[in-house]
Amino acid sequence: MAEEIKKTAKEIIESYSGPRIRIMEVCGTHTHEIFRLGIRKILPENIELISGPGCPVCVTDVGFIDEAVILALDRNATICTFGDLVRVPGSEMSLAGVRAKGGRVQIVYSPIDAYEYAKKHLEEQVVFLSVGFETTTPASCLAVKKAKGAGLTNFALLTANKTMPEAYMAMKDSADAFLYPGHVHAITGTKLCENLAEEGISGVVTGFTANEIMTALAVVITRLRKGGSFFENCYPRVVTQEGSKAAQSIVSEIMEACDSEWRGLGVIENSGLKLKEAYREFDARIKFHLPEVKGRSNPACCCGDVLQGKCRPSDCSVFGKACTPLHPVGACMVSNEGACSAYYQYGGNVNG
Repeated sequence: MAEEIKKTAKEIIESYSGPRIRIMEVCGTHTHEIFRLGIRKILPENIELISGPGCPVCVTDVGFIDEAVILALDRNATICTFGDLVRVPGSEMSLAGVRAKGGRVQIVYSPIDAYEYAKKHLEEQVVFLSVGFETTTPASCLAVKKAKGAGLTNFALLTANKTMPEAYMAMKDSADAFLYPGHVHAITGTKLCENLAEEGISGVVTGFTANEIMTALAVVITRLRKGGSFFENCYPRVVTQEGSKAAQSIVSEIMEACDSEWRGLGVIENSGLKLKEAYREFDARIKFHLPEVKGRSNPACCCGDVLQGKCRPSDCSVFGKACTPLHPVGACMVSNEGACSAYYQYGGNVNG
């Protein structure tokens, strides 16, 4: 269907006059590209795009930041992390605050960079903050496998890896259809999306260009008109039904499912990943005897509601005032994929 619709996508979208529909783009990259490309500006008022929980930094719970702070300041570990996480507020401070207190925080671009840092700094205990969905988890697993093979005893992961299918189920009543992230399903394949359609959850996998996103939106509109749940792969040049067998294999070798806390969504059963027993020496929570931590979000922040599609970033009382990219109150303003940062950067308000 995607190829048939491609040439007429803009016409299908602009001419839609049916009942109000809500489409959730769960990927932060989709959120930013939709804004950047001006797609929201051409949507009729009865088509609403909702920004969902597809930014890994945004959905990472406050308690995870608190654990990293303990590791750096109380356990004297070197924290290796992606840059976005440095300014995410914890209950008391961010990792930027840790740096100000003399803690060691290193910015890396991949888990393998953290592994290489540990190899070169054997005198330091190195912990990589492993956040992300199916796209980035295989690299964390590879870093652990390399560390075990090299006999490294100064490398560990603090895991907050998450899987999307359970989140789709948790959010099933928040939208009429999902825009599924192409890079995630390049790893997982489309079988799980097909299974979700059988459970009554509709959606399409799409890429990140203007044509791909417009085509996906037109497919959603067309299929919703027909009625019934559906799934369409609008990104076949990258996404297959099988996905990446190599990526799936290394994750299943190193990690296993566990319950996971999502900002705004609470604990979702079997939506997280932790290291298996055979690799427990690389689990920072076990290695450093971390206590159970319950984070406290700033009560002024609406990130949890934004991630559930209950409100727009611009509805938050501190948006663009007390909360800006330079002085963020919540994770959704910090992350380069966050909905709040997209609204702030591109001036989003109601539907564009």
